[in-house]
Amino acid sequence: MSLAFPPEAALRAVIGLLGLVLLLLVLVDAFEAIVLPRRATRRWRLSRLFYTTSWRLWSAAAARIRNSKRREGFLSVFGPLSLLLLLGAWAAGLIAGFALLVWASGSAITSPDGALDLVSDIYYSGVTFFTLGYGDFTPRGGIARSLAVLEAGMGFAFLAVVIGYLPVIYSAFSRREAVITMLDTRAGSPPSAVELIRRHAHKNALPALDGFFADWERWAADLLESHLSYPVLSYYRSQHDNQSWLGSITAVLDASALVLAGIVDVPNWQASHTFALARHAAVDLAQIFRASPVVSVPPRLTPDGLTRLREMLSASGAPVRWSDDSAARLRKLRDLYEPYVAALAQRFLFSLPSWFPSERQVSNWQTSAWGRASAAAAAAASGLPGEAWRDDVH
Repeated sequence: MSLAFPPEAALRAVIGLLGLVLLLLVLVDAFEAIVLPRRATRRWRLSRLFYTTSWRLWSAAAARIRNSKRREGFLSVFGPLSLLLLLGAWAAGLIAGFALLVWASGSAITSPDGALDLVSDIYYSGVTFFTLGYGDFTPRGGIARSLAVLEAGMGFAFLAVVIGYLPVIYSAFSRREAVITMLDTRAGSPPSAVELIRRHAHKNALPALDGFFADWERWAADLLESHLSYPVLSYYRSQHDNQSWLGSITAVLDASALVLAGIVDVPNWQASHTFALARHAAVDLAQIFRASPVVSVPPRLTPDGLTRLREMLSASGAPVRWSDDSAARLRKLRDLYEPYVAALAQRFLFSLPSWFPSERQVSNWQTSAWGRASAAAAAAASGLPGEAWRDDVH
């Protein structure tokens, strides 16, 4: 005796299975992105597909904007907007999954006009998920009522998780940006390793670099933990166009590598720990975003640039002990991180900082819409950190 299922029953079974799979995919993806306190290593994820596709489209549109400030402003929108769109996509996936289950169970709901179809099931699922309670559609039977209770509870849970998720994201963003902003007075805007060391050497404050590197070791650890747990933070751009989390960590890596290679009177122990942790953050972030290491073209520091670097540091009073071994060690240290930060720069459309400050560079704290020149003059008169001290050096 053979068993035969009616075509409609087989179709409803397939649709119900699709709805169940969709629910599981969304729930697992949301759990890994929001609740799980470690990175998810699976290659195929809804959120990964979402960000890969949307960022590719967004960055392609940004490439058509020639004005750099407008392009940076356009890119800065992506992080917050993509987060809202992802939350909306999860909600839509849950609503669609429950709608397919309701339809597969026979659309056991009561409607005002008696007509039921998949569109009605989607509407009913949306009303239930957001617990609107209009009363125009009501479930009939045990399966439909169980699905309604389950979906309403999931809607409440989803809302609670989102309410808790957004403050965590913006708290981590604020912590990151506060330290980046502090780099402005120490290393310029954008930051550079040569400027950082020169400003400290000018005021005989090179020993203070030990505390500086200790602070940035903690910052790199926080960056590593927060951006691996919440990768969307990597798309959040800084308040100023000439600052970024990638530019900051690159400048700190440059400075610590320079200290380890040929600057005396600065303890190497802390600089080596800061270098190791900052390099760890850069490598792990490149890995999670599948940004393969690349060689910077043109190179960030040429042989002529190395000579200029040594001359600038010596002129500023920094105790430079340079030899062929120092240059070789700096080259080896740079090889440990430059391919990864270059890959991240390509991935997120960031500009990596130069080793050298611009001759016309003015720190962000010296600028305003009401008097950039007066702020720079005041800095020169008061001895505050900035570009004005160069006149004393030269």
